[in-house]
Amino acid sequence: MLENRHIVVGICGGIAAFKAAGLVSQLRQRGADVHCIMTEHAAKLVTPITFGELSGNDVTVDMFANINKWDVEHIALAKLADLFVVAPATADIIGKVANGIADDMLSTTIMATKAKVLFVPSMNTNMYENPIVQENIERLKKFGYEFVEPESGHLACNTTGKGRFPKLETIFDAIEKCLYGKGLLKGKKIIISAGGTQENIDPVRYISNRSSGRMGYAIARAAAMEDADVTLVSCTTALPVPAGVNIIYVHDARELDKAMNSCFDTCDAAVMAAAVSDYRPKVQATQKIKKEAHDSLTIELTQNPDILFGLGQKKKNQFLVGFAAETNDVIEHGKEKLKRKNLDMLVANDVAMPGAGFNVPTNIASLLYKDGTMEQYPKMTKEELGHIIVEKIAEGLR
Repeated sequence: MLENRHIVVGICGGIAAFKAAGLVSQLRQRGADVHCIMTEHAAKLVTPITFGELSGNDVTVDMFANINKWDVEHIALAKLADLFVVAPATADIIGKVANGIADDMLSTTIMATKAKVLFVPSMNTNMYENPIVQENIERLKKFGYEFVEPESGHLACNTTGKGRFPKLETIFDAIEKCLYGKGLLKGKKIIISAGGTQENIDPVRYISNRSSGRMGYAIARAAAMEDADVTLVSCTTALPVPAGVNIIYVHDARELDKAMNSCFDTCDAAVMAAAVSDYRPKVQATQKIKKEAHDSLTIELTQNPDILFGLGQKKKNQFLVGFAAETNDVIEHGKEKLKRKNLDMLVANDVAMPGAGFNVPTNIASLLYKDGTMEQYPKMTKEELGHIIVEKIAEGLR
């Protein structure tokens, strides 16, 4: 999603400057045209040659040095940028910009650009929590500057607390939101379920399905990008939580049912992307079942609650979206499910088709609506489909 986007990365003199190398490398690998501006202090921690090699462009440090794209206003990079990412953002650069100080190349260019600016703070915990720094951050937010929250953990100064450089995927979520988010769901509450439920047989074994949760997570990421208040009810812990998303972890269908219903009354839209086990063992063994004690084993199953049907019955003004993973007669089964469960939209796919099943990064989907219309989409990434689904939800809520 970053092809042909011009991104200027500002690297400040924090110990996390070396982590910015990975960010620059990934930006370029994802197709962005990357230009780096380093403060003089940053250049003492990591050589500009490193960022030049990783970005494929000259690195600017000295405000008065030659710049390849120099123009009469000497703010060529400020004009070029689709987005500024300041990583790591120190207390110094945050304070400078918050108070209108432009005394080096990075602060001057930030002050001159009309592009969005995304700060990625990383510093000592006490410094980050200093009320002056926090006041500067809040001041910048009021002016429209964006921030990625630092993580908590062990810091280079041998203390533990908030101030760690965030994971790259968290930063990329924020970058994509800055570049592509339109605020389509601003002020809306969305709940999304993801993953496959696990129904315990005993403390070791369970009944489940092949769902990875990727589709639900992609929808949650896309909804957060559109400024929704997103709660993701997840049956898996294997995927990174998208930036700006509230997470509730559940295990089985009954836990999922309880979590979805607890959030449903106050939400504007609900997306049931989780693959719910239709049945669970009627009796769950409290100890591991030993094979030596059984030549054969019969497990009696009982039905799980139909969560989506229950939400459809209590639906008022919510926009309710369901999924239908089928292996035959996909559209016919989808239409029946859409009507029976009182849905506004249903995402139907044939999981037997290559590239549309579980545990793959792509999907092939048909979107069915309660007015009888249908839209069909070719194979695409689940992230791309997630954005389409979110756009349709936004249309439905207008």
